[in-house]
Amino acid sequence: MSLPVSIPRLIGLFAVLTAVTAFAATFSNAPAYRQIPAGTGVIKFSFSHSADRGRECRRRTPEELAKLPPNMRRPLDCPRSRRAIFAELAIDDVVVFSKELPPSGFAKDGPSQVYRRFMVAAGSHTIAARLRDTPRASGFDHERIEAVSVRPGQSLALDFRPEHGGFIWR
Repeated sequence: MSLPVSIPRLIGLFAVLTAVTAFAATFSNAPAYRQIPAGTGVIKFSFSHSADRGRECRRRTPEELAKLPPNMRRPLDCPRSRRAIFAELAIDDVVVFSKELPPSGFAKDGPSQVYRRFMVAAGSHTIAARLRDTPRASGFDHERIEAVSVRPGQSLALDFRPEHGGFIWR
């Protein structure tokens, strides 16, 4: 047995479905959403890097070795923790990031990590990326200064890869 459907009810259903569809179609493209403002680009300073160990390995004395259980009698005592690194980024001679980055992990033995985004006006900029990963108190172990041209909407990534000679731009 089928239920009778009246014409006014079908017209009402059609009107409601048309209104819902028109509403969805209108707001699918408007208002326009932009992740970054017009005429700007993004510079991403992002890397993960491990510094050397916090302390040098030391040789255990025979007395220290005798106190340890037989399965733990390694002659060298090497700490797991690593040093913090110091990273700096300057855009057009203005330092926009300067921070000491501690090592990650529960035992402080993981890599130091950074991820920062900087909006810049489209055009040419001078970028200086610097990194210190040794115990020295001042100066930098790795540095790259380069003039780059940023197009509107472009995303420029700055990474650090010691196996590739230091900082790389992508």
